[in-house]
Amino acid sequence: MMKKYFAIIVLAVAVLFTTACKDFLVEEPILSQSTSLTLSDFNGLNKAVAGAYSPLADGQWYGAMMVLESEMRAGNAMRPINSDFTSGRMMVPYDMSYNESSTSGLWGYAYYVISAVNNVLDVIEKGEVELVKDGVTQQDVDNLQAEALALRALAHFDCLRTYARTDGSNDRLGIPLILTPQSPDDQPARNTVTEVLNQVVADLTKAESLMSSSYVRAGGVSSKCYITVDVVRALLARVYLYKKDYSNAAAYATKVIDSGNYKLWTAKEYPTVWNKDAADKGGEVIFEVYGATSNSYDEYWEGPSHMTNPIGYGDCAASFDLMDLFEDGDVRGSKGIRGTDEGKVMFCTDPDEKSLGQMWTMKYQGKGKGDAVSTPDVSNVIVIRLSEMYLIRAEASANGAGNTAVSDLNAIRSNRGASLLSSAGSAAVALERRLELNFEGHTWFDLARTTATLNYSDGVVTRNLTSSSKEWALPIPKRETDVNENLEQNPGF
Repeated sequence: MMKKYFAIIVLAVAVLFTTACKDFLVEEPILSQSTSLTLSDFNGLNKAVAGAYSPLADGQWYGAMMVLESEMRAGNAMRPINSDFTSGRMMVPYDMSYNESSTSGLWGYAYYVISAVNNVLDVIEKGEVELVKDGVTQQDVDNLQAEALALRALAHFDCLRTYARTDGSNDRLGIPLILTPQSPDDQPARNTVTEVLNQVVADLTKAESLMSSSYVRAGGVSSKCYITVDVVRALLARVYLYKKDYSNAAAYATKVIDSGNYKLWTAKEYPTVWNKDAADKGGEVIFEVYGATSNSYDEYWEGPSHMTNPIGYGDCAASFDLMDLFEDGDVRGSKGIRGTDEGKVMFCTDPDEKSLGQMWTMKYQGKGKGDAVSTPDVSNVIVIRLSEMYLIRAEASANGAGNTAVSDLNAIRSNRGASLLSSAGSAAVALERRLELNFEGHTWFDLARTTATLNYSDGVVTRNLTSSSKEWALPIPKRETDVNENLEQNPGF
């Protein structure tokens, strides 16, 4: 359940009060400053941008549901066959019983972040930041502007692919583009998918041009939890793939791959990294959302560590369909017993073996600060990693933007214990994305953007979705359409 609600028309400058602090994950916010004072100098703006990262960890976004619900819809996850392991929290995505009163809650959080960074961008773009004060340079301001632009792009993009069709028919209705501070009386209509994607690219390319290649936000919990040039370029690779601009998708993926800043995990490393912070994961992590119970947005018991744990709520088990896809020897499909095999395998059954052969992903086993069996700690959630860059380049190549598809897929497979491929087309790329990125929130959106169909049955639910099915775009929350008469609901809802 959402702990906070922010309607799109209430673009809350209060974000500066609730999340803008020196270290937004561990310190209490500054409640005594006025909005004008908070935004009057670089220090206040800097704190505001730091605070704008915090909602990414909410349970409606990367903190659980955007990732896990998409896995449930795509058939990578399922409700456990033993009902003792489920609380019913995943029934709507499992049954695909969405309606305007029961849908993704991402909308409010995404526009909350957009609101927060727009307030910062407004001050910067008006040239109202004092450069001499406290030794602030123009590059400092540029770096901050770039972070804000990238966060705005990410929020618009994630909201778009949740509530709009991204299958290439880009004259479809997207979401409202909000690029300036708004008043409570504003009632923005939906822009087209093309307009939104173009603005996302514009924000990201401007961020790339502004940000220093060496910039890393100071004073945070982990450098991998903040926007850097590599994060911007990786996001551009992803967005260009959605635009079907395969040349640019390949070019930006190559920039990240060739940066030398990342290395593919080996088969031995792969099971060992998921219970660590990014600084300890090594190799692949480009950007992840930091999990911390001290962050008021963190759902904890409704976060991924508990939703994918039979000792927690256990609502989100691995589907048998997914498990059947892995070759023998592929570490990505390795199996064990929870409580004894953490850090060794990628799927575990419950320690009492009451789950009737059901397995749970170990990508959210917690960061080791709790009992791994009974009270798992929160997990970080990876948003972008190096393997995705290889997969993006492979897909772009399969669509005519090069000839690296086989070598890129084999670069991953050779580090997973899987057999090597002799050829690779779009189907091979799609399968590899499902194998590599399972439980990271990609498969559903991959199906949606490629106009694929979905035929799935696990003995309890059956899904037969065609390219025209309404479910590819979730309904906009009713509370949003109630307060904004210009906000057209998705067809069928």
